[in-house]
Amino acid sequence: MGHVTDLESPPVREAEPRGSRLDDWWGRLLSTPGRQRLWAWGGPIAVTLLAAVLRLVNLGHPHTLVFDETFYVKDAYTTLKNGYESTWPANADASFNAGDADIYQQTGSFAVHPPLGKWIIALGIAVFGVDSSFGWRISVAVCGILLVLLTVLIAKKLFRSTFLATVAGFLLAIDGHAIVMSRVAVLDGIFALVALAGVGAVLMDREWQSRRLDEKLMAFDKVGRVSRWGPAIWWRPWVLAAGILFGAASAVKWSGLYFLAAFAVYLIVVDAVARRRAGLPLWAAGAIVKQGPITFLLTVPIAIAVYLSTWAGWFLTSGGMHRQWVQSSGEYWTGPLAWVPNWAQNFWHLEVAIYNYHVNEHTPHPYQSNPFTWLFLIRPVQMYVQTTDNGQGGCGSGICYENISSIANPIIWWAGTAALLYLVYRLIRKREWVVGFIMMGMAAGYLPWLLYVNRTIFQFYTIAFEPYLILGLVFVIGLALGKRTDPRWMRVGGVRAVIAFLVICAAVSAFFYPVWTAQSIPGWFLSLHYWLPSWR
Repeated sequence: MGHVTDLESPPVREAEPRGSRLDDWWGRLLSTPGRQRLWAWGGPIAVTLLAAVLRLVNLGHPHTLVFDETFYVKDAYTTLKNGYESTWPANADASFNAGDADIYQQTGSFAVHPPLGKWIIALGIAVFGVDSSFGWRISVAVCGILLVLLTVLIAKKLFRSTFLATVAGFLLAIDGHAIVMSRVAVLDGIFALVALAGVGAVLMDREWQSRRLDEKLMAFDKVGRVSRWGPAIWWRPWVLAAGILFGAASAVKWSGLYFLAAFAVYLIVVDAVARRRAGLPLWAAGAIVKQGPITFLLTVPIAIAVYLSTWAGWFLTSGGMHRQWVQSSGEYWTGPLAWVPNWAQNFWHLEVAIYNYHVNEHTPHPYQSNPFTWLFLIRPVQMYVQTTDNGQGGCGSGICYENISSIANPIIWWAGTAALLYLVYRLIRKREWVVGFIMMGMAAGYLPWLLYVNRTIFQFYTIAFEPYLILGLVFVIGLALGKRTDPRWMRVGGVRAVIAFLVICAAVSAFFYPVWTAQSIPGWFLSLHYWLPSWR
């Protein structure tokens, strides 16, 4: 029987090309461990520096109290001076803007938010002086920069990709809503950072606990049997850290309580599921019964302690709002609660008054918005509007406008909303832990506001959940990008789509940047930024 010749053998089908030329170039570029380390640090640092530039350049402009700065900057200054928020005479803003800030009174004012955020704002005032508008805002700007860096670090943990983490940081760095909330001295940007830090601690616990579970299951006891109990559930240092951080977030705004509650439940459920999937018997997985009280003890008491510690100025002085309430009103607690110290009774009365204010705040405001519209960017807030006529504005027009509007980059925001809707479907369909983690952050930052649709609330509150919206968008970007092992046509298409999307986002941010930073522009150019009638 003769040999089969080449002409007689069936044709060999060439393997379909994989990846892209960009992948090949990127592989050569990162061909050494040193270059890989440089990229691992360089990407996150680069987008953090970009965020710093966009937030710090001309931060002191305008040199006037903007929107709710009239409350928080002045409260920060009196907190620094008196230890508590104090009242001001009528029309004090003009004097404050001019540097004449020592006109405050000693009487405590009714501040409707806890003091930690105001102490943080006060740090900048202490360093740069009360006459410096840069000093009013620098602490909030630093928080906004750190929010970008922390988002990058969390994205890197979630996606195991420096590129996707860098994309997450880039999108948050250039988004207008995040920029504005870093350049205006209000509490929400500070809150977003501290709450995200608590979420990051939960993520670290998830990784740490998973590793301990694996190690425990591989261990043998003295008689040679595999340990069936799993790791101890009471030693959780990252859970303690989360309790501290969520307590600090609650000391900026009470919304931190929602993050504490949401992620406490998350910890309990995830721990039980992990034990069950690891093959532990039902009675070990049933540690959820024990984990609930233990998680409570690891988070709630320390969160309360942190929260109370931030009120030290109020406790250690006598002039704060309601500090002498029971003494002046004579309405001391009686019966079983008669033993409670006066300071504790006064503090409880203050907290109740703050709660009643929040649930009953219905005063109409031209920029209030329904939380059901937040994901669609229907009614952003104009925080500052100034006009200059007679050619004095330097914009090449008779009338020039300076605006600070909290309009997010609409391409980023609407794409993030679309990604969020897809993630809801994907979580139901595939139950991926990364998607679940991102959605838990969204739920903690957004869903509670749906209970207050009749309250006077604003679109800029969304900075609390914007990092998770960005993370959800980047998750979908990762899916669109694909893998290096994908067929070339698919990989090239994904790379081109992602690059085009990022370029469009950057161009739109450059277009909107003047109305985020109070740059002087002519009216016709300003009108081009009102893509929806409700943005005016």
